[in-house]
Amino acid sequence: MVYDPGSGKWSRKWRPFPNMIYDRCRIQRNARFQQLLKFRSRYNHLTFLNRPLRNKWTVHQTFSQKSRFRQHMPETLLYQSSADLHRMLKFSPVVYVKPANGTGGRGILRIERQRDGKQLYDIQGRRQNRQIIAPRKVSLTRLESIVRQWCLGGRFLVQQGIPLRLPSGRYHDYRMLVQKNGQGVWELTGMAGRVGAARSVTSNLHGGGHAVRAEVLLKKWLGSEEKASKAMKTAEKLGLEAAAFLEDSFGALCELALDLAIDREGKIYVLEVNPKPAREVFARSGDSGTYRKALVRPLEYAMWVHKNKNTPSPVKTTDE
Repeated sequence: MVYDPGSGKWSRKWRPFPNMIYDRCRIQRNARFQQLLKFRSRYNHLTFLNRPLRNKWTVHQTFSQKSRFRQHMPETLLYQSSADLHRMLKFSPVVYVKPANGTGGRGILRIERQRDGKQLYDIQGRRQNRQIIAPRKVSLTRLESIVRQWCLGGRFLVQQGIPLRLPSGRYHDYRMLVQKNGQGVWELTGMAGRVGAARSVTSNLHGGGHAVRAEVLLKKWLGSEEKASKAMKTAEKLGLEAAAFLEDSFGALCELALDLAIDREGKIYVLEVNPKPAREVFARSGDSGTYRKALVRPLEYAMWVHKNKNTPSPVKTTDE
């Protein structure tokens, strides 16, 4: 598709291959995604600005190899049986069950152990179609059955829950975007807070959440501007080091989003990483300058790669 600035219209034309490819496609269960995998395989000699990361479990294991990152990872197990659920419930009163390959907050179940000693559990969640499951109390036996059913047909993780409920009852987290700049160097582009929809266990914008400037939300959450500023500086250092480490581990990356949980003491946890992030969180938080920077930086980095003929590693074809 070629844009004509004069007429303001797009037209479809056969073109030679571009100098580089920015693969933004996420894992999907459809025929078009299979076509993309064939393309990656057939043309993996071309210059790709970034490559797919592996699934959440592999990324978690990769981070856990280094003590620098291990301290920022929530306790996580690969769900294989009810024994894994029991282990995590003993460790943490709140547990999340989530798909290893999921995006957009789909397929996430939140479990909270009741404090009355009656072995009852509050569960709520969001199905794969983003439908919200209203909170309800269940017994341990019923919970085991629900989780077994929930995890059919895919790989799921059971993960320690970090306390993220705001006084309003909604859940929140932070989206940090780090990108390569026009000199090929990792740099923080911006950070924004995300507040989930009412009755939602996630903060994703696609699930009805809304965006807030990170410094505003953090100041309210941590109680002072000083604590908020300190947490943001720590998060920035962590984000830049994490991006460099993942690039060393998996191959060329152009940008990376980190979804961060920050508890009441200001401790930072990496909930998820995404090498193909959406950027509208900055537009929606009213930060138009950062939104524009998020759009322009990959183009500046591409120009740097082209000028320096500094070819990133060929893309691999795995869909894990």
